[in-house]
Amino acid sequence: MSMFKIAKLFTVALSAAVVAAGGAHAAAAAPAKPSIVLVHGDFVDGSGWEGVYKILSKDGYDVTIVQNPTLSLADDVAVTKRAIAAQKGPVVLVGHSYGGVVVTEAGNDEKVASLVYIAAFAPDKGESVDSLIKNPPPGAPVPPILPPQDGFLMLDKTKFAASVAADVKSETAAFMANSQVPWGVAALGGAVSEPAWKSKPSWYLVAKDDKMIPPPAQRNMSKRAGAVVTEVPGSHAVYVSNPKAVAALIKRAADKVSVAAN
Repeated sequence: MSMFKIAKLFTVALSAAVVAAGGAHAAAAAPAKPSIVLVHGDFVDGSGWEGVYKILSKDGYDVTIVQNPTLSLADDVAVTKRAIAAQKGPVVLVGHSYGGVVVTEAGNDEKVASLVYIAAFAPDKGESVDSLIKNPPPGAPVPPILPPQDGFLMLDKTKFAASVAADVKSETAAFMANSQVPWGVAALGGAVSEPAWKSKPSWYLVAKDDKMIPPPAQRNMSKRAGAVVTEVPGSHAVYVSNPKAVAALIKRAADKVSVAAN
């Protein structure tokens, strides 16, 4: 082999090595994405997060969906904290409806970098769902909660779609109504010991057509928490009907965590 060919091969190999090293450096410099942990609310399970899950997973996020028993706040916080502990890095903790109470308490975990509330309760110290809904403003819609049976609450199936999921496909809303998870009265009365939003940054999505948690109440809670707020048209089940808007807000929170980590 001539010296010219050897020199040419050496040049090509060197160029490839430089490109590979540059790629490795770029990969190392890319900010790590935080994990996303999604917490469902009352009367439902985690399957409603499917649309949000698919969007976030496609965008490269490691997403975990918590399946809380909704028996008591303490139990739900314990289940959520086990999900948080299983994550490798910082966590963006997301709660819908009653799930907001759960993330407000569980969010004190040191792995949690930020909180995202989706049409959710964001209680202060000593508050519970029970205390937050005790004195509704005049004209506020009344959730169709049936009298408790054996310590559990359910929603009237015939009023479920109109109250919870007015903008969800009718067959999906019917399925949600007929697959309700009984909500423990103890969970309704579970009070927060120390709200994580006082020490962690938070984001809040207000569902402007919500018939379960009045939008004015959502705005008041988000303002008190100092949250970054976005408002979209949508029912209480906005995470089902508009997963793109919900995922977009979660990614905004996650982007801030990625920047902070660098």
